[in-house]
Amino acid sequence: MADELLALVVVDPSVGHGQAYIRGTRVPVSVVLDCLADGMSGEEIVTEYPSLTVAGIRAAAAYGARLAREDLVPLHTVP
Repeated sequence: MADELLALVVVDPSVGHGQAYIRGTRVPVSVVLDCLADGMSGEEIVTEYPSLTVAGIRAAAAYGARLAREDLVPLHTVP
């Protein structure tokens, strides 16, 4: 399941200065993680960023968890 979620995290040098973001949006992973750290619920985050889905929020959390374990996360780069 984590690999499926991580497939939603992409990097495109032409989007968001090359920061990791959620596929199908322009919302950086860091913004989602900040929202979660601030105590926002998934519903509140989706209300604030309507292009996100609950799966996108979970993908951001999974990505952050992998980084915290210092795993090298292969990113799916948009061609």
